[in-house]
Amino acid sequence: MGKKLKKKPKIEGIFRANEKGFGFVEIENQEEDLFIPAKNVNGALNGDTVRISIIKSKEGTKRAEAKIIKIIRREKETVVGIFQANKNFGFVVPDDKRFGTDIYIPKSKCKNAKNNDKVIAKITKYPEKGKNAEGEIEEVLGNINQAGIDMLSVIKEFDLPNEFPAFVKEEAESISQVIDEKDIKNRKDLRQDTIFTIDGEDAKDLDDAVNVYKNEDGNYCLDVHIADVSYYVKEGSKLDKEAIKRGTSVYMFDRVIPMLPVELSNGICSLNAGQDRFALSCSMEIDSKGNVISGDVYKSVIRVTERMSYTDVNKILNNLDEEVTKKYSKYIDNFKLMEELALILKNRRLIAGYLNLDIPESKIILDENGKAIEVKKYETTFANEIIEQFMLTANETVAEKFYWLEAPFIYRVHEEPEYDKIQETNKFLFNIGEKIKCTKDNIKPRAFSDVLGKLKGTEYEKVISTLILRTLKVARYEAENKGHFGIASKYYCHFTSPIRRYPDLFIHRVISEYIQKGYNIDENRLSELENKAIKYAESSTETEKIATKAERDAEDIKKAEFMEDKIGQEYMGIVSSITAFGMFVELESTVEGLIRFENMGNEYFIFDENRKTLTGERTNRSFKIGDQVKIRVLTASKVMKKIAFELVDDENEIENVSDFKEEQE
Repeated sequence: MGKKLKKKPKIEGIFRANEKGFGFVEIENQEEDLFIPAKNVNGALNGDTVRISIIKSKEGTKRAEAKIIKIIRREKETVVGIFQANKNFGFVVPDDKRFGTDIYIPKSKCKNAKNNDKVIAKITKYPEKGKNAEGEIEEVLGNINQAGIDMLSVIKEFDLPNEFPAFVKEEAESISQVIDEKDIKNRKDLRQDTIFTIDGEDAKDLDDAVNVYKNEDGNYCLDVHIADVSYYVKEGSKLDKEAIKRGTSVYMFDRVIPMLPVELSNGICSLNAGQDRFALSCSMEIDSKGNVISGDVYKSVIRVTERMSYTDVNKILNNLDEEVTKKYSKYIDNFKLMEELALILKNRRLIAGYLNLDIPESKIILDENGKAIEVKKYETTFANEIIEQFMLTANETVAEKFYWLEAPFIYRVHEEPEYDKIQETNKFLFNIGEKIKCTKDNIKPRAFSDVLGKLKGTEYEKVISTLILRTLKVARYEAENKGHFGIASKYYCHFTSPIRRYPDLFIHRVISEYIQKGYNIDENRLSELENKAIKYAESSTETEKIATKAERDAEDIKKAEFMEDKIGQEYMGIVSSITAFGMFVELESTVEGLIRFENMGNEYFIFDENRKTLTGERTNRSFKIGDQVKIRVLTASKVMKKIAFELVDDENEIENVSDFKEEQE
């Protein structure tokens, strides 16, 4: 008998398309994607689950190449896009530019959609043999220029749950808006303590409050009080099932798609000043070097003394506003002590290798019609840092305690980056005389933080922060503790936001059960909770990914909308990324646009992938990440979610940057 031929392993993954026709397939538990040339896509659309066959192995920095041999499952049955009307038919241009096909709509299936309406199209026939997909209009959202349609389109595109089902609302409405006095006896009564919430001015769901004082030994005592959401959202309830499905709240400027109904998120679970609230508290004793000597987690009842804003706390700490300082004069020592402790905690983290990345967030201001009228950096002060340091410390303390208890838990995991990716980053760092020092077997956060520390205050600080962020892996939720590389921590979880994140709510439930049962849980219940931890960690990671994509899409739309009436205007910017087709430039406002080669003057540019530079063949003029350049806005389209710049050769126009700034002023 002849030898049996070995079957090739079936490799399956998720197809991620590129606008230009090619794409990549993501394989579970495999760091690097496989490249799929356009000729080998074989009708797959963005997000489809596919089976592939490898046709070329990985060579050096080049990815392995494959072809799609079967479509296992289509990701989308419906598509959000713009309806384009013709006399006898129509078609829908998907908002997702990577989707891979327009959708042909027969006249009888157009459902009164008009030209340039945003619509939801149901796919009735997927593309094959070069033909477009076919479909029918399921819902007309409204004209692309109608107020609010852009954000509604994002909600529909990502299938976000915009409304709570009636039965969930009813359950939320049945919950009392005052605490149950009978349960106070089971809790530590801290209503006489001086406790503060410190948030942004427009925050509505206040789920964390803090208190700092010194004990007789001279050590700091930090109390972090978190809304006891699990007391109200019972395991298996309608509210709980809906929260699992949502996984997280989604924030889109003028609207929030909350994980929990307003009766909880802004009502009984929100730590509103002057109102009695149930909390899950973490009290820590911390020495002068920032080490947590002891930590305790317990049920409490609190009454927040004052609701503070980051702005006002910053004014008090820096004596910037006499009126504000006078208003809160009796609490000045409290805030000074908070500042003192936060500085100690931050310093300890920096020594350990905490990655303090300088990547400012955008603040986008909308008018009453939801139109973007201003884009700027979201300004943070040390008041923000105080709360960040306190929350990090509470998250670590809780994670470590329940790790050693071997409790079923959900951890926030951030594993060390791939050695090859670090070497790619080092090729750029070599240009500025820096290097992330590591070996394949010894990759430490400190190696990254050392580079960031050396470049702090230089023109490279922000660019290198962004570059390092791209080198790092994406954090996720897991039922197994694997540490958090970015904050140089062995034990880390999300404990501090149960109003807006399901993993926090789940571990609150675990903690509460341990407290109530005297830390003695039977084997069957432990097994049940362990299975739930695995399941919810996975689902929460997925819902977080969707929320992040939706929030980024919304931001891209609003930034492009803001720039639509700035065509022809000139700005100074920083080269933020260099690619094989041009360079991205970020303005002071955080708006970013692409300058393609054809918009960089009468010059052919050579792309150096290792050093991430562009060099003009004729003039030898070169560009690298971090360079300051002058640009002109060429195009901006909120429909396309894109902004394009052109390079302004200012040699004869403006002698230097300072002249240009003076001219702008």
